[in-house]
Amino acid sequence: MTDATPHLEPTLIALVRHGETEWNRERRIQGTTDIPLNDTGRRQAAETGERLAEESWDAVYSSPLSRAAETAEIIAGVLELPAPAIVGPLAERSHGVLEGLDHAGRMAVEAQAATIEGLEPRSTVIARAGAALAEIAAAHPGGRVVVVSHGGVIHSMILELSDWTLPGAGYTITNGSVHLLRHADGALELVEPDLLTGTDG
Repeated sequence: MTDATPHLEPTLIALVRHGETEWNRERRIQGTTDIPLNDTGRRQAAETGERLAEESWDAVYSSPLSRAAETAEIIAGVLELPAPAIVGPLAERSHGVLEGLDHAGRMAVEAQAATIEGLEPRSTVIARAGAALAEIAAAHPGGRVVVVSHGGVIHSMILELSDWTLPGAGYTITNGSVHLLRHADGALELVEPDLLTGTDG
């Protein structure tokens, strides 16, 4: 008896964090607040595209938030690929009442509240983003795709795929950074963290 289950070729995913925004520069929490790229962020996107251009890629996908979508558009242009496909579940983690606060403000709120109103559970982020990445991979068996998302999403996925050993102390998901994932036999795995070093911001 033969195994009737189809075996798709592994798909390589370059998971990219968007370029810098003014709120990144000010170290304010963005979440689902739609803050655009600044000029530094556009430059970072172009630089990431140039580094990715050292290899061949089949398609570009993006979160719907403008900072990710513009990053993806710039990268697609550098790679001479069609306009990015927008995928809703790649959007940043909602931070509820924390959005707009700097890190000191966040610490103050967290010190006073046992739960944070509107903060999306990390497990939900992992479930929705993981499912989206699996769908993208299934559309490109044996291919190589670029996916532009956000620090909170990438941080959550790297934690999950590294069995919660990364990111550790001092590990930063930098603007323009690239983490390589592989989707094979129905599962995602981390190939290499922060393959292409981004610019901190």
